[in-house]
Amino acid sequence: MRSRLAALPLLLALPFTTGCINSMLTNGQISATRQASGSFDRLGDYEVARSGAMAGLVQFEGMHELAPDNEDALYLLLSGWVGYGYAFAEDDMEAAQDKGDDAQAEYHRKRARMAYERAVTYGLELLKHRDEGFEAAKRDAATMKAWLRANFDKKEDAENLYWVGAAWLSRVDIDKEDEALVADLFIGIEVLEQSMRLDPTVQHYGAMAALASYHARSPMGEMDQAKQMFEQSIAKTQHKTLFNVLAYGQRYACMKVDRPLYEKTLNEVVSAGDTDPAQRLSNVVAQRRAKRYLGKARMMDCGFDMSAPAAPPSSAPATPASAPPPAPSSAPPAPSSAPPPPAANAPKPPPAAPKK
Repeated sequence: MRSRLAALPLLLALPFTTGCINSMLTNGQISATRQASGSFDRLGDYEVARSGAMAGLVQFEGMHELAPDNEDALYLLLSGWVGYGYAFAEDDMEAAQDKGDDAQAEYHRKRARMAYERAVTYGLELLKHRDEGFEAAKRDAATMKAWLRANFDKKEDAENLYWVGAAWLSRVDIDKEDEALVADLFIGIEVLEQSMRLDPTVQHYGAMAALASYHARSPMGEMDQAKQMFEQSIAKTQHKTLFNVLAYGQRYACMKVDRPLYEKTLNEVVSAGDTDPAQRLSNVVAQRRAKRYLGKARMMDCGFDMSAPAAPPSSAPATPASAPPPAPSSAPPAPSSAPPPPAANAPKPPPAAPKK
């Protein structure tokens, strides 16, 4: 496998005159690359991952140019750009914010917006391979739900839908001032709902955690439902998927102004260690984010009184007695954000829930 990947730049540069040979070799390389992509999340070095993610995206863009109809290439670009946007561009943005460098923060925010824009473009292109009715279906939540159920009804559809929904919510979250994006937020919600219906286990219960973040979008949101879904996603993954724990504190506890729960969940993430080698990079990104959000300024943004120590939390996350009900089908009144999705080719996100 290593030799195949190393030969790719040469392969892309060769001036093939026989289209079918070019297509066969390229499609085979793309398929092999997708099969090997899971190994990326076993990396534990954030800087190595950053370099690899950037090189990988350039590679995937070249693959797509040579094989525009290849669904594996579209998937790699969809998931890769979402991961890059959250794990690297947004991380740079937050680092600049903490330094008070508004110009750099805005520059990196635009990088993240571009990443999510590209992810959405490739995601919709991937969905068109099944059915071209998206433009008509996006009229409202009911038509979107009906289109998704009619055309994406197999368990194997859940992963593509998850990444499309994550890309959609991430794009809204990074640009909440764009009224047109906010108005179409329901599309991402419906896509994630369908993914969860088909297979809730995809990406370590990623759709459930993303939808929980949506329900915790404001104090007037569906906070009880958010709590139930967060706790279920954490229990189902046995506290090994640190993004789900991070999102519970960063979204729900912050919005509830529950400092003990906030500190408990984020400190759990920071001190968790290497909980699952198969999620190592995603968890490294979650730990990096948790440390940042335990900073005084970001805790004050949640409304916490930092002049006194926090009281002990009342209880630990537990598995809910039953599965959470589906999200409302009507268009949401405010932007949400999916929790950063776990890494695939590049680490990703659950996206952050916007505050009112």
